[in-house]
Amino acid sequence: MEKYTLLNGMSIPKIGFGTYKLNGTSGANSIKHAIDNGYRLIDTAYNYENEGAVGQGIQTSKVDRSEVLVTSKLPGRYYHENSIETIQESLYRSQLDYFDLYLLHWPNPEDDHYVEAWETLIEAQKFGLVRNIGVCNFLPEHIDRLEKETGVLPVINQIELHPLFNQKEQRAYNESKGILTEAWSPLGRASSVLEDETLQQIAKSHNKNVGQIILRWEIQLGVVPIPKSSSDKNQLANLDVFDFMLSDSEMMNINSMSRPDGRTHDQNPETYQEF
Repeated sequence: MEKYTLLNGMSIPKIGFGTYKLNGTSGANSIKHAIDNGYRLIDTAYNYENEGAVGQGIQTSKVDRSEVLVTSKLPGRYYHENSIETIQESLYRSQLDYFDLYLLHWPNPEDDHYVEAWETLIEAQKFGLVRNIGVCNFLPEHIDRLEKETGVLPVINQIELHPLFNQKEQRAYNESKGILTEAWSPLGRASSVLEDETLQQIAKSHNKNVGQIILRWEIQLGVVPIPKSSSDKNQLANLDVFDFMLSDSEMMNINSMSRPDGRTHDQNPETYQEF
């Protein structure tokens, strides 16, 4: 597995595993298989209600916990109260002593408690509850404020990113600050994107499937995609993206698919509120 290096020197795999809607026994089994199949970066969140399944998947896998990086996220309803206790409860549920990465899930600008929540994450890091801290869906203005008021930058900004919404400006900003960009919903509207003729032609030329082409495109952008799959076949296929390179023209063709209204659910961080 190839890796990126975070702002603080920590190494992180170039592809991770998303767990949204992987719950209960079946979810824990899918997560176990993902780890056994080679994934070493597992992404969850308090609001996914599956931190327990993630912990169970880690416990029953063949891989030692120290080799797996686990990410979770703080929901907006706890930004201004009981945040430390919320993180502790997440650790109890997941049967873990610490999270490798812990993120603020959304800025929730209308409530305007994200700086307060960020200060709590800084404290949680000092206490050893979390090893690295970052954000999700934060715009440049939100990150600038975190830096101005606390002096601490996130190591990661996890954002919606896929061929229909390539986040060029946000990626450039993150890079300028030394912040690694992570992509949620990396395959986007899979039902339609996977049928795109341009992507299918590129996939055929490399003897790969469209999903592999998209993941390779994201990696070549310097992004960490976190695809989800419950099948061994797709889990293994999504990791099989390090034996080829997309050309500059192929990268440009995929980038040209992006559009202003490309978000999957119109969740604009300027206004979106998540609790």
